Amino acid sequence: MIKRAVFPGSFDPITKGHENIIRRALPLFDEIIVAIGLNIEKKGYFRLEDRELWIRTVFADCPKIKVESYSGLTVDFCREVEASYILRGLRTSADFEFERTVGQVNKKLYPAIETVFLLTTPEYTSVNSSIVRDVHKNGGDVGLFIPEGVILPRQ
Repeated sequence: MIKRAVFPGSFDPITKGHENIIRRALPLFDEIIVAIGLNIEKKGYFRLEDRELWIRTVFADCPKIKVESYSGLTVDFCREVEASYILRGLRTSADFEFERTVGQVNKKLYPAIETVFLLTTPEYTSVNSSIVRDVHKNGGDVGLFIPEGVILPRQ
């Protein structure tokens, strides 16, 4: 059986923190699906097509990485793609509390799923997509926070 993990998120945009978690998880799984979750109640800051392209560009050297988008419950997507694991990164204790609750609900909804947490490396603890978007909106240099090969369009 393939050890397939889903790494869900908005990736709006992908950050160096996301990249770090995914690359560090590669030895643990046969395949990782970077799953861009779509919420019909929220409009993404960057276009879905751009986010998909950026992730594919960042992981062009990794055949074990797939990129897909989905809507609805993450556990339903996991069932659909036959994933047994959900991969999550933890930056802070607040992240842990939130992710633990979500992981426990996911386990109730889909008992076959396991959530695997990786701690963010210290240099990426402060990096998140919201901060990157704010820096970008205000004309700041986002190069410190996004992976090589990702070029954000001017808004």
